[in-house]
Amino acid sequence: MNTLITEKLVSEKESLFPNLENLFCDLNIHEYQNAVSKAQESVISFLEDTTKPFSGISPRELRKQFENINLNDPSQTYEEVFEEVKELYTQHAIAFHHPKYVAHLNCPIVIPAIAAEMLISSINSSLDTWDQSAGGTLMEQKLIEWTCNEIGFDHLSDGVFTSGGSQSNLMGMLLARDHYSLKYLNHSIKKDGLSKDAHRFRIFVSDAAHFSIQKSASILGLGEQAIVKIKTDRSFRMNSVLLEDAVRKEIENGNIPIAVVATAGTTDFGNVDPMINISGIAKKYNLWFHVDAAYGCALLLTEKYRHLIQGIEDADSVTVDYHKSFFQPVSSSGFIVRDKKYFGLITHYADYLNPKDHDENEIPNQVNKSIQTTRRFDALKLWFTLRIIGKKGLGGYIDRIIHTAKEAAILLENDPNFELLNRSDLSALVFRYSADPFKTFDLNRINTYIKSQLYKNGNALVAGTKVNGQFYLKFTILNPLTTVEDIKSILNTIKKHGNEYIEVN
Repeated sequence: MNTLITEKLVSEKESLFPNLENLFCDLNIHEYQNAVSKAQESVISFLEDTTKPFSGISPRELRKQFENINLNDPSQTYEEVFEEVKELYTQHAIAFHHPKYVAHLNCPIVIPAIAAEMLISSINSSLDTWDQSAGGTLMEQKLIEWTCNEIGFDHLSDGVFTSGGSQSNLMGMLLARDHYSLKYLNHSIKKDGLSKDAHRFRIFVSDAAHFSIQKSASILGLGEQAIVKIKTDRSFRMNSVLLEDAVRKEIENGNIPIAVVATAGTTDFGNVDPMINISGIAKKYNLWFHVDAAYGCALLLTEKYRHLIQGIEDADSVTVDYHKSFFQPVSSSGFIVRDKKYFGLITHYADYLNPKDHDENEIPNQVNKSIQTTRRFDALKLWFTLRIIGKKGLGGYIDRIIHTAKEAAILLENDPNFELLNRSDLSALVFRYSADPFKTFDLNRINTYIKSQLYKNGNALVAGTKVNGQFYLKFTILNPLTTVEDIKSILNTIKKHGNEYIEVN
C-alpha cells in the first residue's frame, strides 16, 4: 500500500515537473543509482586496466581527439559518455596509486575519503555559513581543533579549510602584512589600502621555499622585490645565521622586515628548516612566523619522526595540506593560526550572509575566516579517514614512506651510475644519472632525455628540477605501496635510457 502511494506521488510530481529527470532529488533516485553505478564501473575499470603510471600519449596526439567534439550536442547516454571519457581522460590519467609513480607531491588516496566524496558532491553543502551547513560547520571546526592540538597550539588557536597550500600561504602572508601594518604602523590596510611604507616591507624565505610565497607577495601588492631569499646550507635547509644577517641588512637599508617563512618539507628536497632557530629570530625582530608545512605536516602523524617538526608550535600561522600527506583527494587543506583574533583582519560582514549580530548570538560562520565564500565540505573526507583509519594508521603509512626513501637513498649512494644530491627528512630525493666517467657528455641533456623517455613510455614516472642551473631527476615517494624493489626497477629503467643516450651520442 505504501509503495503504491509513493509511486502515485512520484507520478503526480513528474506530471507537474516534466523533463527534470536529471536533477538530484527524490523523484530521480533510480536515475541517481544508475549514474553512480556507471561511475563506479568506470573507476573499477581504471584500477583493473592500469598496468603503468601513464599511457605515454603526447599532447598533440590527444588534442586531435577533441577536434570534432560538439559540446552543444547532449544526445549521449551514460554508457556513451563514460566510453568517451575513457578515451579522452581515464585511460590517460596519471595513476598516482601506482607504485612506480614517484614524481610530484601526489599521494594515493584512502577509500574512506572517497566514500565521503559521494556525500560531499551529492548533498553539496556550502561551508561558508551556518545556515547552509550546520553539522558540516561543526565537523570542520572539530577537525581544525584537532589539527591545532597536533601542531601544539592552545585553545586560542583556530583555522579554516582551504583549496590548497598556495591559498593557505597567501592567507599567511596577507595576515602578516596587515597585522604588522596595524600593530606597528597604526595603519589598517583592510580599510585604507596599502600605506606609503608598504613598498619597504620584506619577507624572508629560503631559496628552496615554495614559489607561492613569491606569488603571494605579488598578489598582495608588495611586489616580488619584497621577498628576500636566504641561502640554504649543505642539507638544503635555511641557514638561520644568514637569515639574521639578512634581517639586519634590510633594517640598515631602511626597509621593514615583517615576516619570515620556514618550510617544513621543501618541495624538491623534503627537508625541514631549523624552526626553533627561525622562531627565535622572528621573536627578536617582531616578525610574523609562518610555517609552510604543506608537505611536512605528515610528520604530525608519526611518533617516530615527529621531532623533526619541533618548533612548529611557535608559529603564528601554519599551512597544512591534507591532500599531500594525509592521503586525501584534492582538495583538502588547512590554514591554521595561533590566535583566532588574527582572522579579524580579513573578516567582512554582509547582511544577507553573515550579519555581525551572528557573532553576538554565537552563530558560527566559517566565511568569517576565509577568503573564499562558497566552499566545499572537504573536511568530511578527513573526518571519515580519522574515524575509520585513525592517526596511528596514517602514521604507519608515513613511517613506511620515509623508510622507503631512506632505502632508496642508500641504493643511489652505492650505485656508481648515480649522483645523490641530498638526504631527506621526508621522502624527496634529488639525483642524476652520471655513468661512464671516461666519456665526456652533457649531464643536463642526458638526464632531460631520460625523463622524457620515462614519460613517453609511461612505465615509471619521476620528476625533474634544476639546482644551481643543473638539471636533476627527482623521486617524491608518497605511496606506501612503493617498495625498494620498485625503486630498483625504476633505477634500472633510468640506466637503460641513460645507456641508450650514450650509445647514440
